[in-house]
Amino acid sequence: MAAISITATKREVTGKPVAKLRKNGRIPAVVYGHNVKSTNLELSAAEFNKVLRQAGESTIIDLNMDGNSTPVLIHDVHIHYLTEQPQHVDFYAVNMSEKLKATVQIHFIGESQAIKNLGGTLTKNLSEVEVECLPADLPSHFEVDISTLMTFEDEIRISNIQVSDKVQILAAPEEMVASVTAPRSEEEMKSLDEAPVAADVTAVEGVVKPTDAVTDGAAAPEGAAPAKDAKAPADKSPKKE
Repeated sequence: MAAISITATKREVTGKPVAKLRKNGRIPAVVYGHNVKSTNLELSAAEFNKVLRQAGESTIIDLNMDGNSTPVLIHDVHIHYLTEQPQHVDFYAVNMSEKLKATVQIHFIGESQAIKNLGGTLTKNLSEVEVECLPADLPSHFEVDISTLMTFEDEIRISNIQVSDKVQILAAPEEMVASVTAPRSEEEMKSLDEAPVAADVTAVEGVVKPTDAVTDGAAAPEGAAPAKDAKAPADKSPKKE
């Protein structure tokens, strides 16, 4: 893969004024890490989205600022919960001669005969794994071919992931990655349909059983009579002398 780079400039504004940056198509960011003083940045939202699609969060990219280039990882991206657009980015400057730990995504490829012909469902136990390696050897992702899942007994484990000898996966070799679950039988589906449903919701943990009396702090329904033994509220208005 060709080197991926992005340009950023130092950011002077902080706090609430940062919202104006976002309206103008800019994203606030920060860079920190190896031999880099923590610095506030801003960069093009369009350019960053393009780089994020290309590099993800486990590919070294060149961060260009003030005429200098720094190898960094996209360490953290804050996404808006409604627009799903990046709101803030953390870049981590790496030392290219020192090993690092990073999370690498798993991409599932191929077609499983256990799914296509036997009606099974793919169960993904892992979607990412942590690795340790030199920054230059960091993979952008791992490809896992599910065509090896021919039956419901077949499994893909960590030991089945093809990985360079320069990269160490920090997970147990026997840890499950993916398998295919068999569809439910007619008998199982019938037993589920016939299973009784609890009608008493108060049996569910956390559900409070209602009482006839009005509890403290709760307003009685309009027009309802006061509860038995309920005391009238004290008259707190000042008395006339």
